[in-house]
Order: sequence, then structure tokens, then C-alpha cells
Amino acid sequence: MTGQRSDARRNYQRILAVAAAEVAAHGAEASLEQIARTAGVGSATVRRHFPTRRALLEAVFQERVEGLCERAHRLSASEDGRTALLEWLHALVHYAVSARGFADTLSYEPPSEDPAPHSCGDSIAAAGTPLLQRAIRDKAVAPHVTFHDLLTLAVGIALATEHHKDSETQADRLFLLAVEGLSPEHGLAGVSGDRGTPDR
Repeated sequence: MTGQRSDARRNYQRILAVAAAEVAAHGAEASLEQIARTAGVGSATVRRHFPTRRALLEAVFQERVEGLCERAHRLSASEDGRTALLEWLHALVHYAVSARGFADTLSYEPPSEDPAPHSCGDSIAAAGTPLLQRAIRDKAVAPHVTFHDLLTLAVGIALATEHHKDSETQADRLFLLAVEGLSPEHGLAGVSGDRGTPDR
């Protein structure tokens, strides 16, 4: 029995290591069949350890997600709530850009699967929400901003820049633009009330 458990653990670690390399090379749509072949196991073994693609992706990124969460906890002790939030959000954007497949994982919601109870998104939200709430209390961020807004922004920047030659520089530029606003000194002046009809 102990030998079987040891074999299962070795299989798990081997599959996870191969999956990390495949996801880094091919993104969130990395072939599960190729992962099984490279790991030297059957597809059924992969499915036994990781019943869904999402479960596999969550496992691949777990360590880095934990690092982001720890960073959020450290930044919660910062004196400036706005700076703490923006530093952490920038780190999230940077990781989503540099780790291929991570942004897809945060937005990966297949209609036939239930969200994982301890997903990457859930963990990141639990860590980052206190930073947002503090910034709102400090009146450094508008009270209507939600953490889902920030996560959507980070994922959107990562997905929009992943094919740029210098994706990190482009992502930094878009992040700065999002933080500063298009023309913050003018507020919403000049914005048309009819958002669905372009000028002709």
C-alpha cells in the first residue's frame, strides 16, 4: 500500500513538472495527451490526479500564487494604502504577463465545470481585497471599485500584450495609463452618453 502511495506521489510530481513546462511553452491550451506522453503515464493517470484542465492549471501556478498572496500580506503593513495596492497590482500584472497561461487560468470558466473551491482567483482575491478596502477607506480609490474590476484589468492587460515583442514594457505602459486615467484633470467631460454609436 505504501509503495502504491509513493508511486502516486511520484506520478503527481512528474506530471506537474511536465505540465509546467508545457504550459510555459504552449499556454493554457497545452495538450493533456502530450503531458501524459512526456511524463510517461497514461491519460487516465493524468485525469485521476487532475480531473479537469482547470485543476491542472491551478496546480501549475499554485506556488507563484502563494508568493503573490504573501506579498499582499507584507504590503498590508505599508503606511500608504494606495502605494501598497498599486505595487501589488503591478506585481500581479507582471506575473500574468511573464507566466504564460496564468491570465487564461484566472479567466478560465468552462460552462460545464464548477469553479474550484480554492482557485487561483479566489486566493488572489482574498489576499488583495484588504489592500483595496484600505485604499478606499483612505479615499485614494473610488468607493465603487471592486476587486473583480482590478482582476479583470490585470487579466485584460496581460492577454492584450502577450504577443507583443516587448510584452512587459507594453503592459507597464497600459498599467500606468489605467492608473493615471486618460485625462484625469478633466474627469468625464466630453464623454458621450451614447456609448454604443460611434461618430460618423
